[in-house]
Amino acid sequence: MNRKIYFCGSIRAGCQDRELYLRMIEKLQSYGQVLTEHVFYNIKDPSMDGMIPNPVTGKVKSDKEIHDGDVTWLDESSVVVAEVTQPSLGVGYEIGRAVNMNKKILCLFRSADTDKHLSCMIQGAHNDSTFIVKHYKEEEVPAILKEFFDQL
Repeated sequence: MNRKIYFCGSIRAGCQDRELYLRMIEKLQSYGQVLTEHVFYNIKDPSMDGMIPNPVTGKVKSDKEIHDGDVTWLDESSVVVAEVTQPSLGVGYEIGRAVNMNKKILCLFRSADTDKHLSCMIQGAHNDSTFIVKHYKEEEVPAILKEFFDQL
């Protein structure tokens, strides 16, 4: 299977969801190559403010390098899966770029686990075909992913 999946979730504000993101990535791997998986494996130290050192050089990538690399992966991807429970300007930006690139998008929001409300710009974009928004509990993720990928 050569499907490329761009997974995004809040990094700088969402370190507490790291383990959830990793479980989602593990499930996504059965549907294709997750281009961004290493980003979430490297979130270890909340004091790093989401900055990830290059594993070879130890140097932290600049904001420009992170942006340009992520946009390249986004362009290469066939679908985008976004965990949107933690508000994130970066995830919103990635979703907006994905819409502009005509990607099929799945947004996942844990409404039962939070007192937060999903942005109207995300919820209102739901159209039952190219932009899907699902309110979920973690145990529902496998069925949601199966339904989403079966419809591709």
